[in-house]
Amino acid sequence: MPTPIERAPQDRAPMPVRRLLLGAVLALVAAGSATAQQAPLEDLSAFPQTQLVIKGGGTSHKFTIWVADTPARDQQGLMFVRDLPADRGMVFQDQEPKVWSMWMKNTFIPLDMLFIAADGRVTQISHAIPHDETIISSSIPVQAVIELQGGIADKLHLKVGDLASWKQAR
Repeated sequence: MPTPIERAPQDRAPMPVRRLLLGAVLALVAAGSATAQQAPLEDLSAFPQTQLVIKGGGTSHKFTIWVADTPARDQQGLMFVRDLPADRGMVFQDQEPKVWSMWMKNTFIPLDMLFIAADGRVTQISHAIPHDETIISSSIPVQAVIELQGGIADKLHLKVGDLASWKQAR
């Protein structure tokens, strides 16, 4: 009876065929990535907008936020934005709470990310670094993520437990 080592060459494609298959797979993956990244970006002025209020510590702070209301807008987010005023931001939301994971590969500005529970409470604040490919995730399932200008959470003393509310954009 042959050993597993002796059977291996018969069970696998010859080395040149494996290299060809691997090359084809890598080419398809690269083509798919290139296509996804070449999709035209939508101007932020086309995104729905609404008013965000964050209350906590006896104060409230108002922002005008863009709403990422489609999968394409979710994917685009604030990528390639070069300046974000202190009173602007973006909200990403879902029907059901989930663990959100994001990265900043094509983001040119620092961001504060507020993870928001279904009841509107801030559960976590993370600070995102431009072009960083480190995955930033919510530690628990949340309903939404709000991105604001980097450093604004500290400047305004925003904290876990604050209440965020916004009107649903139409």
